Amino acid sequence: MTDTTHDTPAAPLPVLEMDGQEVSFEPGQTLYELSRKIRAQVPTLCYDDRLDPFGGCRLCVVEVEGYRNPVASCTTVAMAGMKVHTRSENVERQRKTLLELVVSENPKASIDPLRGMASQELRVLAERYEVTGERFAGATSGKSRADDPNPLIFRDYDQCISCYRCVRVCAEQEGDYAISVRGRGFETKITTEFDGLLENSDCTFCGQCVQTCPTGALGDRKAMRAEALPEPIETTRSVCPYCGVGCSVDLMSKGDKLVGIRPAMDGPANEGALCVKGQFAFDFVQHDDRLTTPLVRGEDGELHPASWSDALDRAAAGFAKAGDQHGRHSVYAIASGRAPHESTYAIQKFIRATYGTNYVDNCSRA
Repeated sequence: MTDTTHDTPAAPLPVLEMDGQEVSFEPGQTLYELSRKIRAQVPTLCYDDRLDPFGGCRLCVVEVEGYRNPVASCTTVAMAGMKVHTRSENVERQRKTLLELVVSENPKASIDPLRGMASQELRVLAERYEVTGERFAGATSGKSRADDPNPLIFRDYDQCISCYRCVRVCAEQEGDYAISVRGRGFETKITTEFDGLLENSDCTFCGQCVQTCPTGALGDRKAMRAEALPEPIETTRSVCPYCGVGCSVDLMSKGDKLVGIRPAMDGPANEGALCVKGQFAFDFVQHDDRLTTPLVRGEDGELHPASWSDALDRAAAGFAKAGDQHGRHSVYAIASGRAPHESTYAIQKFIRATYGTNYVDNCSRA
C-alpha cells in the first residue's frame, strides 16, 4: 500500500522592520530580543537573561511607528508589521538624560572588575553616552552596610541604582527571597528582613546577587582582596569539583594566584548558578597550611618530610600488604572534593583496576 501522507509545511514566521531590516521572530519574542538578534546595541541596566523582563530602567526604549511614545523594548512583544527604530535622535537623547539621572546616584566613577561579573555595565554605558552625573547632582539614595561583617558579600549601597536585579535573581532564580526593596524615592534601599545582617537572613551566600549587579553595589569580598595586585585578570574555564552536578565555573587569576571564582552563564548544568562552596570556597588552594612536601611516618610515630619516590614506595607497600593480609575488600578509597578532577579519576581507576571492587566514594558527592 502506498503512503500518500505529506508533511504539512511550516507556517512562515511573522516579520517586522527594525532599523530598516526585515526581522523574523517567534511569537512571544520581545523587541529587545530582536534588537540583540541584529546587534542593534540597545542599552539596558535592569535586564538579565535569566530574569523576567522588568522595564524599570527605561534605557531600552525604542520608537515604534504609530505609537505615541517610545516603549520599553524588553517588555514589548513583537508584532508583525511593526516598524521599529532603536537609535533615533529622540531615543538617544532620552537615554542620555536617563543615564545622567542614574549616574548622579552613583558617585564612584570607577569600580574594580573584581567586584562582580556585571559590575562594569554602568561605567561602560556612562562612557558610551559621555555622561558624568553632574547635571543632576544632589540627593542620593542607598546607604552602604559597612557594619555587615560577613566575609563573602560586600554591600556598598552608595553605588546602588535600584535596578532590583539582585532582589529579582534572589527570588526568581534561587527562591530564597532573602533581600527585598524598602521605601520610595530617595528613601529606597535594598535590605533584608528587619534591615539586618545577611547572615541573619535567609541568604545562602550563593553570590547570584553579586554577579548580576551592574554597578558593583554588591561585591565579591574574597575577589576584592586582590584589587591591589598589579597583574591583569585572567579567566580559565573549569568545572566545580565539590559535588556531582558539574557546574561550569570561570577561575579568575592574577599572575599565579587564584583570586576568585565566577559561575559560567553558559554552563549546561548550572546556567550561571553556584552554591556557596562553588563560589567562595577556594582559599585552600593557596593556604599556608597546605602541604607542599610528602610526609612519611617514621619509627618514632611522627611524620617526617620525604621525597616523592620514598613516599610513593611506602604507600605502594602499604596497599600491597593490606591486600595480601586482608583481601581486596580491605581497601576503600575516598576522593576529596578539593582534589583536581584528574586525581578523582585516578583514584577510582586505581581501586577498580587494582582490587576489582567499587569501594570508592567522594566526600562531597550529591
